Amino acid sequence: MSDATQTLPNCPECTGAHTYEMGALLICPECGHEWSPTSAADTSDAPIKDAVGNTLADGDTVTVIKTLKVKGSPTGIKAGTKVRNIRLVNGVDGHDIDCRIDGFGPMQLKSGVVKKA
Repeated sequence: MSDATQTLPNCPECTGAHTYEMGALLICPECGHEWSPTSAADTSDAPIKDAVGNTLADGDTVTVIKTLKVKGSPTGIKAGTKVRNIRLVNGVDGHDIDCRIDGFGPMQLKSGVVKKA
């Protein structure tokens, strides 16, 4: 049993080392995150593309293409907002861009709602 635990990857969400298998999924008991080991391996090599198909890279500047609601903010992020110096990550629920937006602070965005500037 200890050999199987050592070969399993750490949790992509909290980096916990105590992951275990349940059927076709891997589960982290520390944060409760569930993921498929094959989908994590497949998406790590694929390039991340914006809403119009341009390949994104760390440090790029992007523009938000539609108004986004932000929990706790009455206005949200308006379409046309420029976001500088993005960082590509393997985020939660498809959020694959880590960035800092003026007036909102650090947050994660989905690549499908931005366009490379």
